[in-house]
Amino acid sequence: MTVYVDTMRAPFRGMVMCHMVADTSEELLAMADRIGVARRWIQKAGTAHEHFDISLSKRQLAVAAGAVEIDRRRLAQLLRAKQHTISARKADTRPS
Repeated sequence: MTVYVDTMRAPFRGMVMCHMVADTSEELLAMADRIGVARRWIQKAGTAHEHFDISLSKRQLAVAAGAVEIDRRRLAQLLRAKQHTISARKADTRPS
């Protein structure tokens, strides 16, 4: 399992932001704790698009802590795969 940071560079309130995502919610929250990102800043919690927008300084800390750098195309692939996995799990738990 892995935490990822993308190459997005979006200005926000004097900072430059990117996305941090992970294979699991637990990994994402553990990395947020490790690099000092408040859990309350999580976006789309509990969905395939769960992520944090983090500053470039936090991105550097995440990479130093083992996060994998990816481009936005790879991020889109990861999110689609995560959505597919969630949808498949829901289908498996539906009553016959």
